[in-house]
Amino acid sequence: MTVMQGNAGYARGASAYARVGVESSVMSASPHQLIVMLFDGAQAAIRAARLHLQDGRIEARGESISRALNIINNGLRAALDIERGGEIATRLDSLYDYISTRLIEANLRRDMAALDECDHLIEEIASAWREIGSTTN
Repeated sequence: MTVMQGNAGYARGASAYARVGVESSVMSASPHQLIVMLFDGAQAAIRAARLHLQDGRIEARGESISRALNIINNGLRAALDIERGGEIATRLDSLYDYISTRLIEANLRRDMAALDECDHLIEEIASAWREIGSTTN
């Protein structure tokens, strides 16, 4: 076995271990904690996109922005209940739509300010969501 084969095996093992850890966290999380995890994931993807933009890694930037868009549209927006959530849910839906549009623009225009804006908007919502969680526990 070469060093490269050993390192590749270690990387696969570490990756599998991380996946199990994430899956365990998801399986044991409350609905509130799952939303917090979605916010965290979206922000991590945006931070990665920012780094890729700075380093000129076009494909990686696109993948990170796609990950953020997926979390926002298929996670956060999909979790909204417009009928029961009323005006708050409607406003959040509009805000998520705006964030999605800005992320697409950030990718197309290589716009760091748009990534920063999206990260800031998500943090505003996430911090309020975390505050709600701390008062209900």
